[in-house]
Amino acid sequence: MPTSLLAIAKKAREKKDVRFFNLYRLIDEILLRDCWRDIRKNAASGVDDVSAKEYEENLMDNIRNLVERLKRKSYRARLVRRHWIPKPDGRQRPLGIPVVEDKLLQLAVTRILEAIYEQDFLRCSYGYRPNKGALEAVDKLTVKLQFGEYHFVVEADIQGFFDNLDQDLLVEMLSRRIGDRELLRLIRKWLKAGVLDTNGKVMHPLTGTPQGGIISPILANVYLHHVLDLWFHEVVKWHTTGEACLIRYADDFVCAFQNEDEARHFFGALEHRLEKFGLQLAAAKSRVIPFSRNAEPGAIRFDFLGFEFHWGKDRAGKPHLKRRTSRKKLRNSLLNFTQWCKQSRHTPLKKLFASLNLKLRGYYNYYGVPGNSDRLKEFFNEATGTLWKWLNRRSQRRSFTRAGFDDLLEHFHVPRPRILRRSRPGLQRRFFFADA
Repeated sequence: MPTSLLAIAKKAREKKDVRFFNLYRLIDEILLRDCWRDIRKNAASGVDDVSAKEYEENLMDNIRNLVERLKRKSYRARLVRRHWIPKPDGRQRPLGIPVVEDKLLQLAVTRILEAIYEQDFLRCSYGYRPNKGALEAVDKLTVKLQFGEYHFVVEADIQGFFDNLDQDLLVEMLSRRIGDRELLRLIRKWLKAGVLDTNGKVMHPLTGTPQGGIISPILANVYLHHVLDLWFHEVVKWHTTGEACLIRYADDFVCAFQNEDEARHFFGALEHRLEKFGLQLAAAKSRVIPFSRNAEPGAIRFDFLGFEFHWGKDRAGKPHLKRRTSRKKLRNSLLNFTQWCKQSRHTPLKKLFASLNLKLRGYYNYYGVPGNSDRLKEFFNEATGTLWKWLNRRSQRRSFTRAGFDDLLEHFHVPRPRILRRSRPGLQRRFFFADA
């Protein structure tokens, strides 16, 4: 982090009520050149069809020109190209793709905002933050439920969050910490930038932020920090007599309570709280469930960030919280893998198996938690069986017997299912993970 941003972070950490001015001038050639290193060079191009590699050919001139336009206040945000990503259930999710120049500038502003807001964000927030991720959120929830006195869980998901957050309220939230009007005006330009749909129609959404923009994640975190995190810790917990906790990853969050009446009261209040900020719960994904260690093992389950949580027994017969790949995520992963097999079956074997090994290692890195051995094996067996089937469809003749295919797996050192994550050192004495 540049020295100027380190100084901002230090001041934001020490003075929680200070407003920052003169942030706009921090966007200079030095910061933009540093940000360029983190721009994905193989990402899709925006509406101008200029790729990152083409922009890099005259990088210094392009950055110098951008800085000059910022100084003259003549910079204009370009349209965001919309791309639709198919979902396993048949629906489609919109993804916004800004032009390369806007990506670079958004990354610079994101770093400025992170220097300030990383000092404000609470520990319950894990989504899209430096040195935090989904697995840390899963681990934290596991520890909370295993060792806390929690008997009820509120499972919640905000419907269409990125499309419905109130832009004016977002800017008002930002202004509590940022007094630089030029920086706020720059952020407004991206919020108001039109969207070019696949049918050629240009739309100007009045709410939301383009999902896919580099700056969108931190803006979403700022919004939910004020809407949910602070409200839960400063109001909800203040009115509870039992234990209560919140774990949030972006717009997907779980709350746990000791008392049923407090859990249900919170669920009702949550709906009204979100409505005040233009949001609503996804009814199909939100509920209050009893989740006590004294219940019948495996009777009650809930999903969070791709894992299914349920109570079971450890090897000593004591209640133990277990995690495994959720059935929905397992099914979706296999569908995506099947699609990859169809598209890649004619790829040379050396290249195909190198790609396969990367996919499997990535899957094990996320889902390789203690207690999830069976689901890992199920994924491996289904995936390799699918690959065998599609390799045999490369020609009219059958290419591999099952024994020959197994030899191929050995030859290319295809990684077998294994547990890669263990309990953290500080928890080893008090948290026993069962592999059963």
